[in-house]
Amino acid sequence: MHYLVVSFSYKNSTLAVREKLAFVDEPARLTAMGELNSSAHISESMILSTCNRVEIFCSCNDTDEAKEELFLLLTKHSGLSHTELYSRADIFDDEGAIHHLFSVASSLDSMVVGETQIAGQLKDAHKLSQDNGLSAQKISRAMGYAFKCAAEVRNATNISSKPVSIASVAVAKVKESVGDVNGKKALVIGSGEMSVITCKHLSAQGVDVTVMNRTFEKAEEIARECNARVRSFDELEYAINENELLFTATGSITPIITDEMIKPCSFDRFWFDMAVPRDIECDPGIWSIRLFYVDDLKEIVSENIALREDEAKLSYVIVRRHVSGFFEWLKTLSVEPLIKNMYLRASDAANQESTRVIENGFIPKEYEQALQKATLQALKRFLHPFAERMRDGSDPMRVDTLIESMSFLMNQEEGDELSQNSCTYYPKGK
Repeated sequence: MHYLVVSFSYKNSTLAVREKLAFVDEPARLTAMGELNSSAHISESMILSTCNRVEIFCSCNDTDEAKEELFLLLTKHSGLSHTELYSRADIFDDEGAIHHLFSVASSLDSMVVGETQIAGQLKDAHKLSQDNGLSAQKISRAMGYAFKCAAEVRNATNISSKPVSIASVAVAKVKESVGDVNGKKALVIGSGEMSVITCKHLSAQGVDVTVMNRTFEKAEEIARECNARVRSFDELEYAINENELLFTATGSITPIITDEMIKPCSFDRFWFDMAVPRDIECDPGIWSIRLFYVDDLKEIVSENIALREDEAKLSYVIVRRHVSGFFEWLKTLSVEPLIKNMYLRASDAANQESTRVIENGFIPKEYEQALQKATLQALKRFLHPFAERMRDGSDPMRVDTLIESMSFLMNQEEGDELSQNSCTYYPKGK
C-alpha cells in the first residue's frame, strides 16, 4: 500500500489554471473520486479544492499507475493537456505525501501561513469522501494523524496566535488603500466560511455590511451572526453599484458579475474576488474599479510569511516528528497481527503436545495444567527475541519484506482477519 498526492496550488499554478482544475461542487468531487476508485490501482481517494489549491490524495498499490490515472482524470476534467498538468504538478508519494498532508493541515503550505481555514476545509473534504465510502481505513489513519499534528503546531507555536485568512488579508488591503473604513458600505456575496470571516472583520472595523446569497435563509444566518444587513440575490445588479466595497466568495461555476451589470458611480470602488473559479469578469479600468483577485494579495502574504518564518521552522520540526511517528505506528499495525498469529499457533502447538503426552500416559493427568503452562512458556521464551526484532525494525522497506516473508511462512493471506486488527496477545517486554 502506498500514499500519493498530486498538488496544484498558488505555488505552481496560476489562478486561470486553478479555475479550470477546480471541483466547484460536491457532485463533481464525488464523481471524480468514484472514477478514481474504480481503477485497479487506487483503493481510496480524497479531493481538496479551495481558492488556493486543488489536490488529490489517494491510497494505491502502484504509484506510477495511480499517477497516470490521476492525470488522465485531471486532463479530462480541466481541458488542459497532460503535458502542462504534469509540468506544473507537485507529486508526493509515501513519506513525502504524508509530510505534505501534515504541512497543509498545519497551514504551513498556505498562501497565508498560519491561516485557520484550511483545517476545516480538509475535514470537510475527508468527511465527504468517507461518508460516501470513497475513503476508509488508510486515508482515515493519515487524516487522524494530520489533525493531531496541526493541533500540536497551533499549541506549541505562535504561528496562529493572530488568526489570518485570505479574507482578513483582503480587509487589510482595503484599509491600506482607503485608510479609515468606519462607515463605509460593503457588500459580501456568498455563504461559506470565507464570507463569514469577511463579514466579521468588516463589522469589527465599523463597516456597514450587507450580505447576499442565492439562498436567502443562509444570508440571513450570516447577517444575524455578524450584525449585518441582508439583501435578496435578485437585486445583485443594483447592489454592486451602491456599495464602495465588494467581496465575493461563491461556488458559482460561471461569473456572477459582468461588465453589462456595472454602472458608473461617483465614488471609488474596491472589489475583492476571493472565489475560484472567479466570480467577477469585467474590465475594471473602464469603471475605475480597483479589482483584486486571490493571487493579487501576495504582497501582504509575503509580509505574513516573513513575520512567521521562525515559527514555521519550529512547526516543521513538529511535522517531521509526526510523520516519523505515523510510519512507526503503521509499521506496528502491520507487524503486531503477525506476532499475534505466531503466538496463537505456538499456543495451539503447546496444547496439542500437552494433550498427546497426557493421553499417552507419559505424565499423570493431574499435571496437565502445569504441563500446558510450561510448554507454552518454553515456546514463548523461544519466540520472544524474534518478536522483539520484528517490532524494532526501523527500515520501512525491510519491514515490508519481513511481513511478506512471515505471511508466506505462516500461510497468512493479505486479507486474513488477523491482518485487519492490531493485537495485544503477547505484551511487549515480556
